[in-house]
Amino acid sequence: MGVKGLQYFMETCCADTCVPVDLKQMAVDHVKAHPDRTATVVVDGMACLRYWYRCQAWVHGGQWQEYMHILQEFVDAFSAAGILLVFFFDGTVEDQKRSEWVKRRLRVNQDIARIFQHIKTHGQQPNSRDLFCLPSGLATFSRFALKSLGQETRCSVREGDYEISNYALSHNCMGILGQDTDFVIYNTVPYLSINKLCLTNMTTVLFSRERLCQGLKLHMTDLPLLACLLGNDVVSEQQMQRLRNSALASFRKKHRQVQGDKVYAVADFINVHHPSTGATFGLSSLSLVEEEKEALEKGIRIYLLPGQTSPWLESSRLVPESVCLMGKFVPGDILQAALEKHTRAECFLVYNVLYDGVVECSNTLEDEDEVELPPQAVLYLPVRERIYGLLLPLQPDCSGQTVSVKEWFVFPGNPLKEPTRVTPKPLNNLKGPPDLMALWFRTDPEVKAVQTSTLLDVFDLYEFTEELKRFDSPLIAVMCLVTYIAIQARQLSLEDVDAYLSQAVCVRLKSFGEMQQLWTPVVDPRAVQLGSLFVRGLTYLIAANSACGFPFPMGELMPWKTFDGLLFHSKYLQAHSGCPKEELLEGNSSGMSLFMSVRELVLEACRRRGVPIHSRPRRLQHRDARPVEADDLHRERGHQLHHSTRQEFRQQPRASAHYQHDGPSLKTKQH
Repeated sequence: MGVKGLQYFMETCCADTCVPVDLKQMAVDHVKAHPDRTATVVVDGMACLRYWYRCQAWVHGGQWQEYMHILQEFVDAFSAAGILLVFFFDGTVEDQKRSEWVKRRLRVNQDIARIFQHIKTHGQQPNSRDLFCLPSGLATFSRFALKSLGQETRCSVREGDYEISNYALSHNCMGILGQDTDFVIYNTVPYLSINKLCLTNMTTVLFSRERLCQGLKLHMTDLPLLACLLGNDVVSEQQMQRLRNSALASFRKKHRQVQGDKVYAVADFINVHHPSTGATFGLSSLSLVEEEKEALEKGIRIYLLPGQTSPWLESSRLVPESVCLMGKFVPGDILQAALEKHTRAECFLVYNVLYDGVVECSNTLEDEDEVELPPQAVLYLPVRERIYGLLLPLQPDCSGQTVSVKEWFVFPGNPLKEPTRVTPKPLNNLKGPPDLMALWFRTDPEVKAVQTSTLLDVFDLYEFTEELKRFDSPLIAVMCLVTYIAIQARQLSLEDVDAYLSQAVCVRLKSFGEMQQLWTPVVDPRAVQLGSLFVRGLTYLIAANSACGFPFPMGELMPWKTFDGLLFHSKYLQAHSGCPKEELLEGNSSGMSLFMSVRELVLEACRRRGVPIHSRPRRLQHRDARPVEADDLHRERGHQLHHSTRQEFRQQPRASAHYQHDGPSLKTKQH
């Protein structure tokens, strides 16, 4: 969420509002003023993802060990400065923000199409200054990464900016680190820029709401109205176009045209019509049509933290909490446990399903022209159906209502005009309804075995429970996903499987320094999509692990334990060039033995499902491709669905037994 044009205005037209600060000195001053507290900065994790992901390779699926190293450096820098960090991540998209969320996702889809076109034309990753897309699942995995580094990490249950602002104010924190002008509007602690942060000397820029008010001659309580009139994620620019035009016309009669006059004009408009200057009260002083008044009331309320009021509202009531739509289907103990784990960022997807039955998935690096590999949203649909079947009732209730989950999943061809309704499905091998109370709360050894077999059943690998016991958790994760992708897509070749499995073995054997030396001579668009498919699959694996009561330690299922994008890409090119397995495993005999054991089990699982894996090398020419020079590298790195089915998913909307667009969503919130 952000206020349209306010960042530019503050930096360009009202530079006094941008105050350079030394975070170390701020921390010292904060502790002097509050000797009973540690200097704490609340971090908007979603706003920091681009700052954190500085790995030069980004199209291949993610450089996860390098990313972990960057996060560790970030945490260490603040720790050395005596600053405690609390990280917040968005845990939901509220109804009032959905339209803006959709617009942004569709814009990113266009960027992704251009990224793939560049790869097909040049055989290289685009320059990140021209085109860029964060690796799939980065926000999800970042929560777990920071927790593994010992950081307090939270996931929101409502609008993330609101929870951040409220937490920071109520805990008397030193500041909020992010990149969102809504933190100027909320009457909370100082807002610090992540984009301007320099870790080497711990300096950044503080965007001062006090100085903004001085420059615009506004009261602090006027800022929410200013934000709404300028336009934000709740009140669109179009809704306030009439009022802004009137404000500009009036302002230009009194003043010569200046840079940033839209903001000055709106501020002047607020001052002229301020309730304190006349007999009328609140928004009535603005001569609004009913639609404008409703939009402004709703927009202003989202900025009011507990105990705060606005002179522009006749009532100071806050935006009500959303309603738990699934409460009548879910035991209270289960819902409470899900809420606690969600807010502590210890699980994924489960709370959203149990609370209001609405989930979303952002963009994935997928080629809209790829016909063999389905979009990840389609490929993993059976997994999600079975996860929902674990969490929600499968039979209609006494009134005949059938439970379903509303999905907002981004993939090529989906216009996101409405959510997709997904009906929960039973597991293939579970006898009777799932016992969530046992899976979640019992701790005896027998339940641990049931948790594990249930998770494997979600991925249709129940019969391999015994065989998989001899492998550790990261390898089980890899085998689950590679087998599942091969069976569902039905287009994976032996070379694809070898690439997946050899990288999973080799990533365990390499040091961080060795990982830093990885490179690929070319970028293959199909390998890019295969990398994204795997990483996105890990998010569903941790969702299934959450739903099954955590049979595996969550940290063992993370990409830094199972996957490296550049390593996978290099193995893909090697495998499709026909290189010997010894070369694929880099001459490591123990690695070769492990690879062959894993490979045998994956291929056997595919054979039992009637999907034998055959050799189909694609890129023989890549083996002799020109190596990338160091300077070049430094610059550049910085279920089968048949063709007709694939086409159907491009031509949304469509209806099928599994994936059908629904009417009005059951998700309702009271405002």
